[in-house]
Amino acid sequence: MNSGRQSGVALLAILGLAVTGTAWSASAETLATTQLPSGAIIQDCADCPEVVVIPPGEFRMGYDGGEEGRYEGPERDVTIGYAFALGRYAITNAQYARFIEHSGHPTSTGCNTWDASSGQLGRQPDSSWRDPGHGRPIRDDEPVVCISWLDAQAYVQWLSETTGQHYRLPTEAEWEYVARNRTTTKFPWGDDTASACDHANVPGTRTAEAWGLAWSHFDCEDRFVGLAPVGAFSPNSFGVYDIIGNAWEWVEDCYLVPYPDTPVDGSAALAAGDCDRRSVRGGSWITAPFRQRPSWRGRDPEPHLSFIFGVRIVRVLQ
Repeated sequence: MNSGRQSGVALLAILGLAVTGTAWSASAETLATTQLPSGAIIQDCADCPEVVVIPPGEFRMGYDGGEEGRYEGPERDVTIGYAFALGRYAITNAQYARFIEHSGHPTSTGCNTWDASSGQLGRQPDSSWRDPGHGRPIRDDEPVVCISWLDAQAYVQWLSETTGQHYRLPTEAEWEYVARNRTTTKFPWGDDTASACDHANVPGTRTAEAWGLAWSHFDCEDRFVGLAPVGAFSPNSFGVYDIIGNAWEWVEDCYLVPYPDTPVDGSAALAAGDCDRRSVRGGSWITAPFRQRPSWRGRDPEPHLSFIFGVRIVRVLQ
């Protein structure tokens, strides 16, 4: 379906209230002139990812600290003066499979996966999003992983062409604004680690034992050992699911340390020339607690493939 000609836009939540079993459709032209409320859910086609409207706002970005060589600051005030729509969930295997089928985009291989028996992380030549090292078949409703930043860019370009709408990756500022969940605490649910397993798919005692983790984990009993289906935990205050834990998420920005003085308006920080590493955010089901904080920034080359790297998308509203 090309929404430049005929767009189906389902608003599944009006004024932030779920409308069960009811969908309202509008043309792309009608949507463009409609002021969508915060929390409204948009789906541009039956197989398209759902996105939720995020309101403008201000927040304190970054953290004046971090691991050696991974400074997370300086802290700065960011004002996002526009609404945007962020994926309710990470992109799933089913959604990515549809992209591969209809676009002809080649499947990237050589994913870095974890071997629990040897306790080693390494590149597996045949590993890809179709077989990311779970030790079992992938599931349609899990986040797609083992995709690169370049693959993620190809996906949003295809989705834009398919729907006639503008899709892109989130910026670091947009991502952190939503991930902080209108809080100033260490984690979106507070400062404690004991309740983490109630809020996100993060490594607790079961994952630590099953995988023999050599790094720290949360002191709670995790519900899943490995990837969880999207939406398995409650959404945050913006209506977004799984933004912490489960799978890391590529963002648009070039990884620049320390943060440059600008931008502070929600837009992406980009290098003047080539970008050797892109930022990745959010932690995963196997990531140490310190790296699950909203301010922590991963950094990897654009072609990098990891069994814990996926993507969440933004739909531009203006």
